[in-house]
Amino acid sequence: MNSRTAFLPMNREDLDNRGWDEVDVVFVTGDAYVDHPSFAAALLGRLMESEGYRVGIVAQPKWDRPDDFLALGKPRLCCMISSGAIDSMVAHYTAHKKVRNDDPYSPGGKAGFRPDRALITYCGRARQAFGQDTPIIIGGLEASLRKFAHYDYWSDTVRRNILFDAKADMLVYGMGEYQTLEILSRLASGNAISSIIDIRGTCVGMSQSTFSHLKDMKRIHCIELPSYEEVSLRDPKSNTPAESAKRDYAKAFQLQMLHENPMGNDVIVQKSNDRYLWCNPPAYSIDQDLFDRIHEFSYTRDYHPDYSLQGGIPALSEVQFSLTSNRGCFGSCSFCAITSHQGRIISVRSTQSLVREAKTLTRHPDFKGYIHDVGGPTANFQGLACDMQASKGPCSAKFCLYPHPCKNLVDHHETYLEKLEAIASIKNVKKVFIRSGIRYDYLLSAAKEETQRRFIEKLAKDHVSGQLRIAPEHVAEGTLDAMGKANFEYYEEFVQKFNHASERFNLKQYCIPYFIAAHPGTTLDDAIELALYLKQARFIPEQVQEFYPTPQTVATCMYFTGIDPRPSKQFASVYVPKGRERSWQRALLHYHKAENRKLIIEALTEARRKDLINVLIPLRKPAIKGT
Repeated sequence: MNSRTAFLPMNREDLDNRGWDEVDVVFVTGDAYVDHPSFAAALLGRLMESEGYRVGIVAQPKWDRPDDFLALGKPRLCCMISSGAIDSMVAHYTAHKKVRNDDPYSPGGKAGFRPDRALITYCGRARQAFGQDTPIIIGGLEASLRKFAHYDYWSDTVRRNILFDAKADMLVYGMGEYQTLEILSRLASGNAISSIIDIRGTCVGMSQSTFSHLKDMKRIHCIELPSYEEVSLRDPKSNTPAESAKRDYAKAFQLQMLHENPMGNDVIVQKSNDRYLWCNPPAYSIDQDLFDRIHEFSYTRDYHPDYSLQGGIPALSEVQFSLTSNRGCFGSCSFCAITSHQGRIISVRSTQSLVREAKTLTRHPDFKGYIHDVGGPTANFQGLACDMQASKGPCSAKFCLYPHPCKNLVDHHETYLEKLEAIASIKNVKKVFIRSGIRYDYLLSAAKEETQRRFIEKLAKDHVSGQLRIAPEHVAEGTLDAMGKANFEYYEEFVQKFNHASERFNLKQYCIPYFIAAHPGTTLDDAIELALYLKQARFIPEQVQEFYPTPQTVATCMYFTGIDPRPSKQFASVYVPKGRERSWQRALLHYHKAENRKLIIEALTEARRKDLINVLIPLRKPAIKGT
């Protein structure tokens, strides 16, 4: 374990060791401090440090008093706050709203080190600690996906934007590198936080009069969403969401989707009571030079020594010897929020940078010769989806792979293979694995037959350890359509080719598919179809993911409104399984479990398919008396 001085400071003693009397930025995070580029506090902290700013980390502070927030004193420029790598409510609760017992981003993997709705709580304590004159800036996934009025699954209500609820001065959405440096530059130049309203990838609040004046003075094209009051309206008689609110919510969501383009210049605004949320256009996608640089800072690649006696930080083991090669995703799956956070434009690292970072990994005392992953949100997305994206950005009303792969897709698989081969050739690297998702529909539609063969053979021979996890998510056509996923035939074709390649090299390897139960658009008949497929395929999934309505996904909008907000769907109605049916659909995927027998019988009875009871549920052997 590295010494404390190799890490960013966490307390006064650390400041004294560096000879500092104060820091420029206090970075508060809901995760434990791990000095690895997969953790935002480390990555942004090191970026700020590289530009000459003094940064300190306040990790998982106690939130019942301001003491921990003052561990580094009052910052000279600002306090930046993130709830951590995942939404704090997702970190705390399962899809059934049950409290989780673990948290891989906390010491020893134990839960309870961060509050619910962490950004709101942290901002309150930070304001108490630092006063009104210290700018408070929120960012990270929880901020990005809650920047507008949003459906909140845990309270079953529509909440207003988190900037107003947290009473912060500014919200940074997206990955944050460009925004962070620009904000600090302006603050260091003496600009008041209230005057910084035009940085791409940020949101600020303002009064009605300021909004009107700014709009007229700057002649900015503003897209005004239905207000918070409109999208959260409830029927006074039933106290349930009004039908008009659902329609307005779907309209607001679609407008957001249509303007998630970093090449655009439109401002999105949303009124909440007597204030306006002003959301600037998305930040530009990170360029390769900066992408390379931020991953080659002098990270220790370890958790802070303070956690050594607490069992370490389990989340580190998943990424410690992995390489991030790309960012962004043009897959546009309905249940995923990556397109809203990282964007649909793919940014990539250079081969030279990946090789340099891999050589750094080989010098780590715990390195055993294995690179666990080379990828990102989707491993084989290694360049722009099409040539037009370079100047125009992603299409606003069309998707790259849904409902069918676009004819303009550009193939980047040979580039990815070159990167893998360069990393695998490094001394002391025994094996390079791919754990990130492989979009087989992109491979089979964009790549030529020879490239497909070469890629799948290399994948099977050199980059898989027995099992390749891929995500068809379902088999039913209607469900896949609602999910924004490819036709199931792509999955079957890929599995056939992968199995053939594995057999050619005498390797006993398998594709392990992921499936989601109870996704919007999934009828009970669809769930039964999937169960029958699993039965026929003689495959029992180890884990089943039940759809989890998290903020800012298309599927969550469907779940709340019963409306498909995607531009091509014209606000069509969509079936949404809720209540007991969610449990039925989940049980059908684990039809073999005795504890699911009652649920499966209920489901088949409801679907009028009692004929399948003895097909999906094995007959029980009669008990032998006297034994």
